[in-house]
Amino acid sequence: MTTHFEIELDKLKGIIEKIGQLAEGQVSEAVKILLQEPETAEGKTIKKTENKIDKLDVKIDEICQSIFALQQPVASDLRFIMSAMQISNEIERIGDLSISIVKKAKNIKEKHDLIVKFNIADISKLVEVITVKTNNCFITREGSTIGEIFVLNKEIKNKCDEAVHDIINEMKVNSKAVVSGTNLVIVLKHLERISEHCTNIAEYVYFMVNAKIIKHDKMDDIVSGE
Repeated sequence: MTTHFEIELDKLKGIIEKIGQLAEGQVSEAVKILLQEPETAEGKTIKKTENKIDKLDVKIDEICQSIFALQQPVASDLRFIMSAMQISNEIERIGDLSISIVKKAKNIKEKHDLIVKFNIADISKLVEVITVKTNNCFITREGSTIGEIFVLNKEIKNKCDEAVHDIINEMKVNSKAVVSGTNLVIVLKHLERISEHCTNIAEYVYFMVNAKIIKHDKMDDIVSGE
């Protein structure tokens, strides 16, 4: 017979999966708007979804607090609930950053030329991929997926650093590119932060499964399977 405690844990898992999928959609919508030229979407959908994410984030906190107060979870259940609260916060931040990308994208003139010149589409698609992998990582809890997320995050960071460097050089020689270039640099930093939040979520999943806390300095060991 399923206990009330088990029902609450299943409910919590279901809500995290849902909020993760909503954030995944947020990132996809933000990338779509970023890459559009000329801009045709207003980003209204992404704002409505953000309200849903905020409400689910609060709901997750309430469920976790209730379980802590009434059920006194231990071992793997305790790790799951502790991680759930942190993962929810990371997902909520991904939603916020998606909205910020949409706002900045509207201020980038000659967007198409800049996107092509600085490889923005490739970086954006990688961020979409890492977001999808992160949701799968929470659902399946496979160690190989956690390693893939770390590798992707490193690739995204390197590409963002390279693009920012090139954009700054462009602004030094072309004053007309300063406004759009500055907004594009901010967008790249937001994309990089989304990738880092995904990596943080992967770390919490690793903690859930292995009862070990890992940080970026252990990334190479995880990727190599040591």
